[in-house]
Amino acid sequence: MCEWAILSDTMSAVQSSCGVSVQPNERLGDPAKFDYIAVIGGLIDEIPNISANYIQYLQKAAAAGVPLVGICTGAFILHRAGLMDGHKCCVSWFHHTDFLEQFDGLTPVSDQIFVIDRNRLTCSGGVSSAHLAAHLVEKHVGRAQASKSLHIMIIDDALHPEKPQPGIPIDLKTQDPMVKRALLIMQQNIDTPLSISDIARRMGNSKRQLERHFRAELGNSPQTVFLGVRLSLARRLIETTQKSVASIAVECGFCDSSHLSRMFRRHFNCAPLDIRRSQGVGEDLEGEPRGPAYA
Repeated sequence: MCEWAILSDTMSAVQSSCGVSVQPNERLGDPAKFDYIAVIGGLIDEIPNISANYIQYLQKAAAAGVPLVGICTGAFILHRAGLMDGHKCCVSWFHHTDFLEQFDGLTPVSDQIFVIDRNRLTCSGGVSSAHLAAHLVEKHVGRAQASKSLHIMIIDDALHPEKPQPGIPIDLKTQDPMVKRALLIMQQNIDTPLSISDIARRMGNSKRQLERHFRAELGNSPQTVFLGVRLSLARRLIETTQKSVASIAVECGFCDSSHLSRMFRRHFNCAPLDIRRSQGVGEDLEGEPRGPAYA
């Protein structure tokens, strides 16, 4: 039903960024015979050394109207080939700053898991690759087959492109290694928030050191920043999913929906339900979305 090939300008094995050797099974040929061509990104430092044969092949594919898919840093390669001009592009929050440094004047999308803009498809990498693939399977083969594909990978449900990346908000820009590492630890522990003392201890620093660096870089204490990260994710989930406020509260490390609502109102000057109502979605007192009533 579906077929795929691993292409190369030679038939030599290629080492992936994790060290696994990948054996191509087909040389670069006529790109027009494919429905999609996916560019798998590797280490950013190696992208400038990519063979001109690949760039020419991608340009030939684009000229033939073949949709191009950028997986993780594959979007960097598509940009280097001049094939993303005028197209929106999804980049992982982890590589957002790297992208801005390499491509002046371009603003990538780093708050969605994948972006489809005409015949350019880009995703943030990781599990978002599976959701983009499932989107294509559903489009061409059917929803049942897409769901089966995800279930085989122990993924419950397909996510829409607008699903927020579970990363650090892009407005928290810093070049301070200590702050960057602390933000990453925060992001990895959103559902079970660590104390700032625990974060500092994991890093081998004192709490006072961490607080000093955060205030110098971000103008706020680590506690305030961590709360902001959790609340920003909560807001995105409220805006882009049908999850109950109660389940979002747990996912973002709050005791319950009341705790989330209280902190949410203090931070955003509105309640979670205000946002849901502005979108025309009702929610009952137990925190579950209320559907239409039928007689």
